Amino acid sequence: MPATKNANERYRILDRCFSNFREEYTFDDLLRILDNELFDREDCISVRQLRDDIKYMREGPFHAPIEAYPKYDGTKKRYYRYTDENYSINKQELTQREADQLRVAMATLKRFRGLAEYAWVEELITSMDHRFGLSRETEKVVGFEQNPQLRGLQYLGDLIDAATAHRVVKVYYHNYKDGGHDITFIFHPYYLKQYNNRWFAFGYGINLEEGREGIVNIALDRIVQDIEPMPDTKFIVNKGIDFDHYFDNIVGVSVPDPGTPVETIVFRASEKRFPYIESKPIHQSQRIVSRKERTLQIQVSPTPELMQRILGFGEDLEVITPESYREEIKEKIKKNYQIYFGVN
Repeated sequence: MPATKNANERYRILDRCFSNFREEYTFDDLLRILDNELFDREDCISVRQLRDDIKYMREGPFHAPIEAYPKYDGTKKRYYRYTDENYSINKQELTQREADQLRVAMATLKRFRGLAEYAWVEELITSMDHRFGLSRETEKVVGFEQNPQLRGLQYLGDLIDAATAHRVVKVYYHNYKDGGHDITFIFHPYYLKQYNNRWFAFGYGINLEEGREGIVNIALDRIVQDIEPMPDTKFIVNKGIDFDHYFDNIVGVSVPDPGTPVETIVFRASEKRFPYIESKPIHQSQRIVSRKERTLQIQVSPTPELMQRILGFGEDLEVITPESYREEIKEKIKKNYQIYFGVN
């Protein structure tokens, strides 16, 4: 199976072409259409990629009846079309596995019910229930952690739309650092990520107060007024960041400056806490150093979120190396001790 993130989109476009009995799309026509419609979302579609896509649609789960017919125009070219005018991959019955997966996805969507900015969720769920006959729930069996008092959720839909449609927006933002101050960004949104029950938007930002620009991270709960669309401003396309791997070397969302080294951090867990940390790793790179000594290691660039995670374990987790990071932990614990006991 072709393993690119836009595979389903390519199948949808090809399905539309194969279903069109008013046109005769040759192989070159299909390449051109895919390139035009997927512009800026992936590199140009190769001949091999299109061949693999057609083969997958024929032989994979779709079993699509795709046939190549001669054009009879004096050339040796062929055009591609379904043999059945009524066929479409969108008309296929769901398998039991697909139906089960769709139910889980709908359960996820239902967590947004009741929020004004997600009124469309109710319509979507009702439509999917009707189309696929998925409503068999008699009781709530899935719960999601969420903070109903969290500010900024009303901007989530607008930012997702802007990122998807490549639209520039103006964002009025309150920075908590240095006692707090307001910032106005001309913002080109690329990616949204949830962490610790908060939403963060990543993109190219131009700080109008300070004249600085570059990749910025905007917490939605710190946006102070409605986002303003800027339809006359050209969108700066993301060409340098692969967000599938952007967070690989950190815990949280505070991505350090480029060139920040990745460190191997070794820590020891208490006997009672070790199985919990082993089953829920602090980071994806976590490995056991010694089960007998209950020591583990992660390879990350230290972030404030990592510090919070480690301190949150209290006496159940001790950083062993590197010595410099261990000293940082010690300083935090000293200050905490002084707050509670009032001694130096």
